[in-house]
Amino acid sequence: MSTTLPPPAGGNAAAWGTGPYGPYANALRNGHGPLFLRRTDGWLLPLDVERWCAGADAADLSALRRCEGAVLDIGCGPGRLVAALAARGQRALGIDVSDAAVERTRRLGGAALRRSVFDPLPGEGSWGTALLVDGNIGIGGDPRALLLRTTALLAPGGLLIAESAPLDIDERVRVQVDDGRVTADGTANGTATAAPFPWARLGTRALLRYARPLGWHPVDQWEAGGRPFVALRRNLSAQLSAQLCAETSAPCRTATRPTPRTTRP
Repeated sequence: MSTTLPPPAGGNAAAWGTGPYGPYANALRNGHGPLFLRRTDGWLLPLDVERWCAGADAADLSALRRCEGAVLDIGCGPGRLVAALAARGQRALGIDVSDAAVERTRRLGGAALRRSVFDPLPGEGSWGTALLVDGNIGIGGDPRALLLRTTALLAPGGLLIAESAPLDIDERVRVQVDDGRVTADGTANGTATAAPFPWARLGTRALLRYARPLGWHPVDQWEAGGRPFVALRRNLSAQLSAQLCAETSAPCRTATRPTPRTTRP
Protein backbone atom coordinates (compact mmCIF):
# COMPACT_ATOMS: atom_id res chain seq x y z
CA MET A 1 0.00 0.00 0.00
CA SER A 2 1.32 3.45 -0.85
CA THR A 3 2.43 5.68 2.01
CA THR A 4 1.79 8.76 -0.10
CA LEU A 5 0.56 11.74 1.89
CA PRO A 6 -2.04 14.06 0.42
CA PRO A 7 -0.40 17.19 -0.97
CA PRO A 8 -0.60 20.32 1.16
CA ALA A 9 -3.87 22.20 0.81
CA GLY A 10 -3.85 24.37 -2.27
CA GLY A 11 -0.92 22.50 -3.81
CA ASN A 12 -0.89 22.42 -7.61
CA ALA A 13 1.50 20.16 -9.45
CA ALA A 14 0.67 21.96 -12.72
CA ALA A 15 1.80 25.31 -11.32
CA TRP A 16 5.25 25.07 -12.96
CA GLY A 17 3.61 24.20 -16.28
CA THR A 18 3.38 20.75 -17.80
CA GLY A 19 3.00 22.02 -21.37
CA PRO A 20 5.75 23.16 -23.76
CA TYR A 21 5.09 26.92 -23.76
CA GLY A 22 4.99 28.13 -20.15
CA PRO A 23 7.69 30.43 -18.74
CA TYR A 24 9.50 27.57 -16.96
CA ALA A 25 9.52 25.33 -20.04
CA ASN A 26 10.72 28.23 -22.20
CA ALA A 27 13.56 28.99 -19.78
CA LEU A 28 14.72 25.37 -19.71
CA ARG A 29 14.51 25.13 -23.49
CA ASN A 30 16.62 28.29 -23.88
CA GLY A 31 18.98 27.43 -21.04
CA HIS A 32 18.60 30.82 -19.36
CA GLY A 33 16.19 33.23 -17.70
CA PRO A 34 14.99 35.66 -16.71
CA LEU A 35 12.68 33.60 -14.51
CA PHE A 36 11.20 34.47 -11.14
CA LEU A 37 8.80 33.40 -8.45
CA ARG A 38 6.41 36.33 -8.12
CA ARG A 39 4.71 36.77 -4.76
CA THR A 40 1.14 38.04 -4.66
CA ASP A 41 2.48 41.42 -3.47
CA GLY A 42 4.56 41.69 -6.66
CA TRP A 43 7.99 40.95 -5.13
CA LEU A 44 10.19 38.83 -7.43
CA LEU A 45 12.56 36.03 -6.36
CA PRO A 46 15.11 35.41 -9.16
CA LEU A 47 15.58 31.76 -10.18
CA ASP A 48 19.07 30.70 -11.24
CA VAL A 49 18.15 28.98 -14.51
CA GLU A 50 21.62 29.33 -16.01
CA ARG A 51 23.18 27.42 -13.11
CA TRP A 52 20.43 24.79 -13.19
CA CYS A 53 21.02 24.20 -16.92
CA ALA A 54 24.82 24.01 -16.58
CA GLY A 55 26.78 21.03 -15.32
CA ALA A 56 27.08 20.26 -11.62
CA ASP A 57 29.36 22.83 -10.00
CA ALA A 58 31.65 22.58 -6.97
CA ALA A 59 28.81 23.35 -4.54
CA ASP A 60 26.64 20.66 -6.13
CA LEU A 61 29.47 18.15 -5.95
CA SER A 62 29.96 18.88 -2.24
CA ALA A 63 26.41 17.55 -1.75
CA LEU A 64 26.70 14.66 -4.20
CA ARG A 65 29.86 13.36 -2.49
CA ARG A 66 27.79 12.86 0.67
CA CYS A 67 25.04 10.83 -1.05
CA GLU A 68 24.56 7.25 0.07
CA GLY A 69 22.97 4.40 -1.87
CA ALA A 70 20.27 5.09 -4.45
CA VAL A 71 19.41 8.79 -4.73
CA LEU A 72 16.04 10.44 -5.32
CA ASP A 73 16.34 14.03 -6.57
CA ILE A 74 13.05 15.72 -5.64
CA GLY A 75 12.30 18.54 -8.07
CA CYS A 76 15.21 17.60 -10.31
CA GLY A 77 14.69 20.45 -12.79
CA PRO A 78 16.82 20.09 -15.95
CA GLY A 79 18.72 17.19 -14.43
CA ARG A 80 22.30 18.26 -13.77
CA LEU A 81 22.49 16.41 -10.44
CA VAL A 82 20.88 13.20 -11.73
CA ALA A 83 23.23 13.24 -14.72
CA ALA A 84 26.27 13.83 -12.51
CA LEU A 85 25.30 10.95 -10.22
CA ALA A 86 24.73 8.66 -13.20
CA ALA A 87 28.16 9.58 -14.56
CA ARG A 88 29.63 8.52 -11.19
CA GLY A 89 27.90 5.15 -11.49
CA GLN A 90 25.41 5.91 -8.72
CA ARG A 91 21.78 4.93 -9.16
CA ALA A 92 19.63 8.04 -9.23
CA LEU A 93 16.11 9.06 -10.23
CA GLY A 94 14.84 12.59 -10.73
CA ILE A 95 11.21 13.59 -10.32
CA ASP A 96 9.69 16.85 -11.50
CA VAL A 97 6.20 18.10 -12.38
CA SER A 98 7.48 19.71 -15.59
CA ASP A 99 7.59 17.81 -18.88
CA ALA A 100 10.41 20.06 -20.07
CA ALA A 101 12.51 19.27 -16.98
CA VAL A 102 12.01 15.53 -17.35
CA GLU A 103 12.81 15.58 -21.06
CA ARG A 104 16.01 17.58 -20.51
CA THR A 105 17.11 15.25 -17.70
CA ARG A 106 16.65 12.24 -19.96
CA ARG A 107 18.60 13.91 -22.77
CA LEU A 108 21.51 14.27 -20.35
CA GLY A 109 21.42 10.53 -19.71
CA GLY A 110 19.60 10.65 -16.38
CA ALA A 111 16.49 8.75 -15.33
CA ALA A 112 13.47 10.93 -14.58
CA LEU A 113 9.71 10.74 -14.13
CA ARG A 114 7.06 13.45 -14.31
CA ARG A 115 5.69 13.11 -10.81
CA SER A 116 4.99 15.25 -7.78
CA VAL A 117 6.75 14.14 -4.62
CA PHE A 118 3.25 13.55 -3.23
CA ASP A 119 2.39 11.07 -6.02
CA PRO A 120 3.09 7.34 -5.68
CA LEU A 121 6.76 6.79 -6.52
CA PRO A 122 9.00 3.81 -7.30
CA GLY A 123 10.95 2.34 -4.41
CA GLU A 124 9.10 4.08 -1.59
CA GLY A 125 10.81 3.32 1.70
CA SER A 126 14.04 2.17 0.05
CA TRP A 127 15.93 5.26 -1.15
CA GLY A 128 19.31 5.81 0.46
CA THR A 129 19.39 9.58 -0.05
CA ALA A 130 16.83 12.24 -0.93
CA LEU A 131 17.91 15.59 -2.35
CA LEU A 132 16.01 18.85 -1.80
CA VAL A 133 18.26 21.48 -3.37
CA ASP A 134 17.78 24.69 -5.36
CA GLY A 135 15.05 25.86 -2.99
CA ASN A 136 13.01 22.66 -3.23
CA ILE A 137 12.50 22.54 0.54
CA GLY A 138 9.75 25.01 -0.41
CA ILE A 139 7.73 22.52 -2.47
CA GLY A 140 4.07 22.59 -1.48
CA GLY A 141 4.49 25.49 0.93
CA ASP A 142 4.31 23.13 3.93
CA PRO A 143 7.77 22.06 5.18
CA ARG A 144 6.35 19.64 7.77
CA ALA A 145 4.30 17.78 5.15
CA LEU A 146 7.30 17.62 2.79
CA LEU A 147 9.60 16.29 5.53
CA LEU A 148 7.03 13.65 6.51
CA ARG A 149 6.69 12.60 2.87
CA THR A 150 10.47 12.38 2.52
CA THR A 151 10.53 10.12 5.57
CA ALA A 152 8.22 7.69 3.82
CA LEU A 153 10.43 7.65 0.72
CA LEU A 154 13.73 6.95 2.48
CA ALA A 155 14.96 3.64 3.81
CA PRO A 156 15.35 3.44 7.60
CA GLY A 157 18.42 5.48 8.48
CA GLY A 158 18.35 7.18 5.06
CA LEU A 159 19.91 10.58 4.45
CA LEU A 160 18.22 13.83 3.47
CA ILE A 161 20.44 16.52 1.95
CA ALA A 162 18.68 19.88 1.84
CA GLU A 163 19.81 23.28 0.64
CA SER A 164 18.46 26.13 2.74
CA ALA A 165 18.10 29.82 1.91
CA PRO A 166 21.21 31.93 2.66
CA LEU A 167 19.06 34.04 4.99
CA ASP A 168 17.52 33.60 8.42
CA ILE A 169 14.02 33.26 6.99
CA ASP A 170 10.84 31.24 7.51
CA GLU A 171 8.44 32.33 4.80
CA ARG A 172 5.31 30.60 3.52
CA VAL A 173 3.73 32.45 0.60
CA ARG A 174 1.79 32.06 -2.62
CA VAL A 175 3.72 32.62 -5.84
CA GLN A 176 3.57 32.36 -9.62
CA VAL A 177 6.35 31.40 -12.04
CA ASP A 178 6.95 34.55 -14.09
CA ASP A 179 9.47 35.56 -16.76
CA GLY A 180 9.44 39.15 -15.47
CA ARG A 181 9.36 40.84 -18.84
CA VAL A 182 8.34 44.49 -19.03
CA THR A 183 7.43 46.82 -21.89
CA ALA A 184 9.42 49.91 -22.85
CA ASP A 185 7.28 52.08 -20.57
CA GLY A 186 7.95 49.80 -17.61
CA THR A 187 4.57 48.08 -17.63
CA ALA A 188 4.69 44.42 -16.65
CA ASN A 189 4.16 42.27 -19.73
CA GLY A 190 5.53 38.92 -18.62
CA THR A 191 4.16 35.44 -18.97
CA ALA A 192 3.13 33.81 -15.70
CA THR A 193 1.52 30.58 -14.61
CA ALA A 194 -2.25 30.74 -14.36
CA ALA A 195 -2.74 30.80 -10.60
CA PRO A 196 -0.61 31.35 -7.49
CA PHE A 197 0.54 28.24 -5.66
CA PRO A 198 1.99 27.69 -2.16
CA TRP A 199 5.75 27.90 -1.65
CA ALA A 200 8.14 28.22 1.29
CA ARG A 201 11.61 29.62 1.89
CA LEU A 202 13.59 28.39 4.88
CA GLY A 203 16.94 29.34 6.29
CA THR A 204 18.95 26.70 8.11
CA ARG A 205 17.60 27.53 11.57
CA ALA A 206 14.00 27.40 10.34
CA LEU A 207 14.62 24.11 8.53
CA LEU A 208 15.96 22.56 11.71
CA ARG A 209 12.99 23.88 13.69
CA TYR A 210 10.67 21.94 11.40
CA ALA A 211 12.92 18.88 11.18
CA ARG A 212 13.81 18.20 14.82
CA PRO A 213 10.25 17.58 16.12
CA LEU A 214 9.85 14.99 13.35
CA GLY A 215 12.92 13.07 14.52
CA TRP A 216 15.44 14.35 11.99
CA HIS A 217 18.85 15.18 13.41
CA PRO A 218 21.57 17.07 11.52
CA VAL A 219 24.69 15.04 10.86
CA ASP A 220 26.50 17.66 8.78
CA GLN A 221 26.22 21.33 7.87
CA TRP A 222 28.36 23.19 5.38
CA GLU A 223 28.43 26.05 2.92
CA ALA A 224 29.80 25.94 -0.62
CA GLY A 225 29.69 28.71 -3.18
CA GLY A 226 27.56 30.80 -0.85
CA ARG A 227 24.95 28.03 -0.64
CA PRO A 228 24.15 26.49 2.78
CA PHE A 229 23.43 22.76 3.04
CA VAL A 230 22.28 20.45 5.81
CA ALA A 231 22.46 16.66 5.89
CA LEU A 232 19.87 15.06 8.18
CA ARG A 233 19.21 11.51 9.27
CA ARG A 234 16.52 9.67 11.20
CA ASN A 235 16.78 6.57 13.32
CA LEU A 236 14.37 3.68 12.85
CA SER A 237 12.16 4.44 15.85
CA ALA A 238 11.72 8.06 14.76
CA GLN A 239 10.90 6.96 11.23
CA LEU A 240 8.20 4.55 12.38
CA SER A 241 6.78 7.24 14.67
CA ALA A 242 6.61 9.76 11.82
CA GLN A 243 4.86 7.25 9.57
CA LEU A 244 2.26 6.77 12.30
CA CYS A 245 1.88 10.55 12.59
CA ALA A 246 1.38 10.79 8.82
CA GLU A 247 -1.35 8.15 8.92
CA THR A 248 -3.18 9.62 11.92
CA SER A 249 -2.36 13.36 11.55
CA ALA A 250 -1.24 13.22 15.21
CA PRO A 251 1.44 15.60 16.55
CA CYS A 252 4.96 14.15 16.52
CA ARG A 253 7.20 14.43 19.59
CA THR A 254 10.59 12.81 19.34
CA ALA A 255 13.95 13.26 20.99
CA THR A 256 16.43 15.47 19.21
CA ARG A 257 20.20 15.57 19.09
CA PRO A 258 22.55 18.55 19.27
CA THR A 259 23.63 20.24 16.08
CA PRO A 260 27.04 19.02 14.83
CA ARG A 261 29.94 21.29 14.07
CA THR A 262 29.94 22.81 10.63
CA THR A 263 32.31 21.03 8.26
CA ARG A 264 34.21 22.06 5.18
CA PRO A 265 32.71 21.34 1.74
